[in-house]
Amino acid sequence: HTEYSLLDGANKVQKLFERIKALKQPAVAMTDHGNMFGTVEFYREAMSHGIKPIIGCEIYVAPTSRFERKGVDKGPKEYNNHLILLAMNKEGYRNLCKLVSLGYTEGFYYKPRIDKNLLEEFNGGLIALSACLQGEVAQALSAGNIGKAKAAAESYAAIFSDRYYIEIQDNKLAEQQRLNPLLVELAKDLSLPVVTTNDCHYGERADYRAHDVLLCVQTGKTVHEENRLKMETDELYLKSAEEMTKGFEYCPEAVERTLEIAERCNVEIEFGK
Repeated sequence: HTEYSLLDGANKVQKLFERIKALKQPAVAMTDHGNMFGTVEFYREAMSHGIKPIIGCEIYVAPTSRFERKGVDKGPKEYNNHLILLAMNKEGYRNLCKLVSLGYTEGFYYKPRIDKNLLEEFNGGLIALSACLQGEVAQALSAGNIGKAKAAAESYAAIFSDRYYIEIQDNKLAEQQRLNPLLVELAKDLSLPVVTTNDCHYGERADYRAHDVLLCVQTGKTVHEENRLKMETDELYLKSAEEMTKGFEYCPEAVERTLEIAERCNVEIEFGK
């Protein structure tokens, strides 16, 4: 998440690439919340640092139709699931632009939302990851509904074929640690690949407090208030390969798969035309 995940991401694009260069990592994916505002700056900065830019988005998927807006009392979380989309090529980039735009013009309800009908129509050239704890698969597992989780994973696998991955994270959140083995097991049952990610909202662990202040600005709260939006972990930073490998010793192939995905994503943007 870059600074374009407004009042949520604290990675300034220029500093982001300095950090990635220091970590000697070959590629990075930009997956801002519901938007692609930072794409051009991100792409240009990546090129200037000799790092492969992966253009993506953490999109919001409506549980039914993007036009459905019932039940305001339930609040926004009832009305979207997260999904990571990454563009593999020019077709994927165009489809991602289309999906993000339609999220705002047709599906907006608390957040810009799309639905599975749109994914069926505009999935070409896109890789999908099952996302964080707010993803549809993780949400179903969290509720103890393994059947629903499997059905959700199968629905995405049917849309994306060999371009759908089950995502696990090492963010030290209790619920995530409980779900990781269940996600790995589900992926095995369905013969789906597993990939590790880190949901990076800031560059280094020391930036956690500054990010917490940013969340307070977003929600109109002070840091001293108890009942407020707060990340219950300081692990949402850009980790080194060593840290990632150590966190997933039980699933090393999932760490390697990050490089496989990076190799599959090759978007080139031509300016001046």
